[in-house]
Amino acid sequence: MTRRYVAFDLGAESGRAMLATLNDRKLGLQELHRFSNTPVLLPTGLYWDSLRLFHELCEGLRIAAREAEKLDGIAVDTWGVDFGLLGADGALIENPRHYRDARTLGVPEKLFETVSREDVFRETGIQVMEINSLYQLYAIHLEAPWLLEYAHKLLFMPDLLNYFFTGERCSERTIASTSQFYNPATKAFSTDMLRKLGITAGFLAKLVDPGTYLGPVLPQIAEQCGLSEDTDVYTVGGHDTASAVAAVPTEGGENWCYISSGTWSLMGVELDEPVINDASLAANLTNEVGVDGKIRFLKNIAGLWLLQECRRAWAKEGREYTYAELMAMAKAAAPSDTVLDLDAFYTPGHHPERIQDYCRKTGQRVPEDAGAMCRVIIHSLAVRYKEVLQLLESLTGRRIDVIHIVGGGSRNTLLNQMAADVTGRRVIAGPAEATAAGNALTQALSTGDVPSLEDLRGIVRRSFDVEEFSPRR
Repeated sequence: MTRRYVAFDLGAESGRAMLATLNDRKLGLQELHRFSNTPVLLPTGLYWDSLRLFHELCEGLRIAAREAEKLDGIAVDTWGVDFGLLGADGALIENPRHYRDARTLGVPEKLFETVSREDVFRETGIQVMEINSLYQLYAIHLEAPWLLEYAHKLLFMPDLLNYFFTGERCSERTIASTSQFYNPATKAFSTDMLRKLGITAGFLAKLVDPGTYLGPVLPQIAEQCGLSEDTDVYTVGGHDTASAVAAVPTEGGENWCYISSGTWSLMGVELDEPVINDASLAANLTNEVGVDGKIRFLKNIAGLWLLQECRRAWAKEGREYTYAELMAMAKAAAPSDTVLDLDAFYTPGHHPERIQDYCRKTGQRVPEDAGAMCRVIIHSLAVRYKEVLQLLESLTGRRIDVIHIVGGGSRNTLLNQMAADVTGRRVIAGPAEATAAGNALTQALSTGDVPSLEDLRGIVRRSFDVEEFSPRR
């Protein structure tokens, strides 16, 4: 029997609506609608244009309704940590802030004056990053506490979009686990920790697992989009990395790790239990929830963000490059041993100049043109992959022989080969559409069309081609 699902996948740069067709244990994906996800800078800060995003999702549904006579499910995944606050009337109190908004600069250190860094990690198992929901929430508490007084529900981005579709207000577990106020051991929100910070957490929504049936789309959505009123909405791995990791085409065992490659590179292993100890605290690794109760023990790496920012800067100067052109220029550039501290380039703006200044200050060869700069970025990413690989092996006691790279960045053959060369491990790249595949197939888990996570990954192996890269040195 043929099943059709709509997978909405929203990343930090763009979003898309994918029509997934499951037939004879193979999955096909068709991109129906792609749209930019451009933040809006206002005098009060940097925001996501959440209403425009929902408009684009509805546009994707209109197209899907024309393409398929019946849809067996709809689900949304997004980037992590960001959220919206709803008032008692169900309306947004303000538009959701962007995780790169400057309001969280220095906030972790202020928070640690009340609850120590060590206690935050023991409670949540999440690495400290200024972008985390915890520091966004604490920034509101410090600067605009009245917002929390009026807040009736806090919904993370995929939960907010699900609410717009169905009217249901709940927190899907994988996205909640990115917040740094969720405890992966107790599987509950860390309300006691929030209370110590002066935050009464009555606005936290009920937690649900990926694969939960939320209900049909609201009647007005069905009418607006030309859908049947019994079109169902499910939770999946609401954090896009959770959906992507679900679709890693591994055949099992423990000798593999993954890199979900895009704006961020999220590199980790899949475990049955979180690793929360002094060693993982010192390494600043994170324990996030995955599909089927798995733990994604990983490190957030500033992935292709530097490349994206350089491309934006060059475009402002009138030099328009496609990513394919930039990678061709990088491949043609002379090899360089220059290594960037990727974390030093977290904030947006002026990346080419900042990279050159960094190289001068650290006494390294300065990239003088676009090709050389792109090669330095790619080499620096590969070096970071090696460092994180060694951390993962040390903290889990596993020998990792295979690195699975999934997501849009898996198309970057130069990065894939450099990753193999620098780490000395075999790299399997693909599928590029792992997030959409994981989203759709988790819906199929919900409906019983796919019996297990193992079967889900078997379908991915049968459905998508991958490319292997072996170390050349």
